[in-house]
Amino acid sequence: MTARELVMVAAQAADDKKATDIIILEMAGILDITDYFLICGGATDRQTKAIADEIQKRLRDFGCKPHRSAGEELGDWILLDYVDFIIHIFTDETREYYRLERLWKDAPQLKMKDVKRSQAR
Repeated sequence: MTARELVMVAAQAADDKKATDIIILEMAGILDITDYFLICGGATDRQTKAIADEIQKRLRDFGCKPHRSAGEELGDWILLDYVDFIIHIFTDETREYYRLERLWKDAPQLKMKDVKRSQAR
């Protein structure tokens, strides 16, 4: 599977765990470190941990494990680094504070409706 397809699998996993405001930023050509950022939110640290667990489980089914991860202990900002894509799972308050979408506002975005439309094909 391509990085784009895998990040869409991760987005669907997040959606299945009721993550909010799921977006994928296309970072190729903007950052040298990765091709995609997946950013999503959860109402509580318990929910962000459940989202992270589901994403990792689904991606493991494709033989994909994170190169590194951080933040799972506290759960307010969980980062899963799959090299070609990086997943950021925030509590609502932490997401508002860091506003990664604004920092990278010029990056092309895919929203969850785009992911669902592409999977329907």
